Amino acid sequence: MQTGAITGYIDVAQLVLYAFWLFFFGLIFYLRREDKREGYPLESDRSARSSRVKVQGFPAIPVPKFFKLAHGGTVSAPRESEPTRELKIAPVAPWPGAPNEPTGDPMLDGVGPASYAMRADTPDLTVEGQPKIVPLRVATDHFVPSQDPDPRGMKVVAGDGAVAGTVVDAWVDRSETLIRYLEVEVAGGRRVLLPINFARIDGSRRRVNVRSLLARHFAQVPGTAKPDQVTLREEDRIMGYYGGGTLYAEPGRLGPWL
Repeated sequence: MQTGAITGYIDVAQLVLYAFWLFFFGLIFYLRREDKREGYPLESDRSARSSRVKVQGFPAIPVPKFFKLAHGGTVSAPRESEPTRELKIAPVAPWPGAPNEPTGDPMLDGVGPASYAMRADTPDLTVEGQPKIVPLRVATDHFVPSQDPDPRGMKVVAGDGAVAGTVVDAWVDRSETLIRYLEVEVAGGRRVLLPINFARIDGSRRRVNVRSLLARHFAQVPGTAKPDQVTLREEDRIMGYYGGGTLYAEPGRLGPWL
């Protein structure tokens, strides 16, 4: 027999190859189970009609694992109970898998591009445990550089060309040191947040352009429970509202271009 041979048909190299195959199969199996800690079991027309159908595929969903959060408390994955909300949508056809369409105000109902996740109703925190996103009136150690246009005092011009309000403050991310939101005062004195990625600041004309919403929509932007603080869930709702406006703000945005 040759060097490394165990029998006339099996040698060390063959055993190492089989061991690698087993290890690789186990690795794929483990990773496939771990990536099912979020989003499973899936929701489908089958599971809606029968509680016995659990759409999870192979391998099965793993048992819950508990993680300690940086600022106290724990969270399980998969979660023991997923937060749910009523979805105001209806299928456009009776067959399974038919697309859904909104049945109410999609921008407020949070469907389609206006969707948002039911995240924790607590603010995101810095390493030191302070609210991460706050207005400049709170984060007094932050400022707008003189090289950049200061948006405070600028008019907000919506997608229909009308003035929707005035920027009264900017909300900064203490960890990333950048502006996340503009605080806009609309008609009636209500203040709402405008995500900076939906705004285009025109320093020469002293205005902030927002294409996704029309002027009348700013009055219904989801608000915050506290005037100087925004929670993770509130952030998602606000972002979803502006995102939904890119499609639902006016009827002409829904249809095909050609």
